[in-house]
Amino acid sequence: MSSDSSHRVLALAGVFQAARLVQQLAREGHGDSAAYRASIDSILVLDPKEPIDVYGDVAGLALGLEILRDKLDGRHNGPLELELARYVIGIIHLQGRLRRHPSMLDALRRGIEAAQAQRSFFTQDDDGEGVHPSLVARLAEVYAQTLSTLTPRIMVNGEPSFLATPAIAERIRAALLAGVRAAVLWRQLGGSRWQLVFGRRKLTRQAAALRETILPRCQV
Repeated sequence: MSSDSSHRVLALAGVFQAARLVQQLAREGHGDSAAYRASIDSILVLDPKEPIDVYGDVAGLALGLEILRDKLDGRHNGPLELELARYVIGIIHLQGRLRRHPSMLDALRRGIEAAQAQRSFFTQDDDGEGVHPSLVARLAEVYAQTLSTLTPRIMVNGEPSFLATPAIAERIRAALLAGVRAAVLWRQLGGSRWQLVFGRRKLTRQAAALRETILPRCQV
């Protein structure tokens, strides 16, 4: 796959998008439906020809690109933004730990391939985020049996009533799996934590430019 820097930005936007979805689900009980659908679909794309194939098109990452554009400059550091940053860091760290467990990588792939095979049966009905609940449950189970066993685990904060609801908890686990999938892609394309530290302005500019391709300015 190409290692073009714009592709790295898209993969990183996938990480941020998944983190925001986790936060929305935990605190509000629902998430951005278009973003959730794109993130969940990305898990099932195991062998893309090009990085963008993972998300279908740039529009699937609108939420993540918006966050990169607006939040990565460090000017937004309220409690919720710090929480979001913690989720992003946790997802990236989890991807790093996963790389040291080849057998878990194999188990993840087998679990995702099983979900792929079952997807044709999940064409009717969906949960509140536009994804069939059985598919979400299957991916959540894959996460619970693999990534969730690595320590330290990602601790999710939110409304206790939402976190205690099985369907919402499954959506959160599936979103975390989507985040790790994006982090793996980011790493494959040459992404590193140093870029987050020293390349924030460039990432912000690139994210803004990509976001503009989704919602171009009105011509008058």
